[in-house]
Amino acid sequence: MARDNGRSRPKRRAKKPRRSWIASLRTNFFTGLIIVAPVVLTLYLTWAMVTFVDDQIVPLVPDVYNPATYIDVNIPGFGLFVFVLFTIIVGYFTKNLFGRQLVRFGESWMERIPIVRSIYNAIKQIAETVISGSGTSFQKACLVEYPRKGIWAIAFVSTKTKGELPGKTGEPEMTSVFLPTTPNPTSGFLLFVPTADIIELDMSVEEAAKLVISAGLVTPPTKEEVEAAARRERPRRLETAAASPKG
Repeated sequence: MARDNGRSRPKRRAKKPRRSWIASLRTNFFTGLIIVAPVVLTLYLTWAMVTFVDDQIVPLVPDVYNPATYIDVNIPGFGLFVFVLFTIIVGYFTKNLFGRQLVRFGESWMERIPIVRSIYNAIKQIAETVISGSGTSFQKACLVEYPRKGIWAIAFVSTKTKGELPGKTGEPEMTSVFLPTTPNPTSGFLLFVPTADIIELDMSVEEAAKLVISAGLVTPPTKEEVEAAARRERPRRLETAAASPKG
């Protein structure tokens, strides 16, 4: 029988299971996809927008002013350049008296066409609100019960509902909200909701839009989580500031 000499045998370390090369490739693929996908989609959408504008504007440009007539090559973005230049020229001339008179004449002509009148006025009001920034639309994200009680959906506060709608519904105060669809938040529904039934959110409009576009996959941190992260980061910043040499 072997005697114990007092020396303990070293314990064998459990071997960590090696990851297969397929799992490693899959991890690298998804890691790269997170970086590549936003860049590719941004470039694709930008190119699609430029191509769309070119297809609409370039055919209207006379051949004398089209560079493709002389170099036999279509220049990407030429139509977008013409559109921007034309818009600047229109804006310059409409600032004087003669230009304003032309605008009034054109608007009075639009007012005489029933269907065109409604479309023109709606687009003009939206453009004035968005470009001038004079409105308060889409300044807050909120929760509304839709399409039934107990089911909540993210919406954007547009404005306080005015006119005959509150009186017809018997609600003392209502709010107009825009309910976006997923994953395209540019389309959606206009809802008139009692103000008391709206729950305002702490997240910004941009964060709420990301949540809608990602179908709930990208959830912004709560206000408490942001404050807790700031408290944890504060000592580190103080240490970094104390360790940095003073100039």
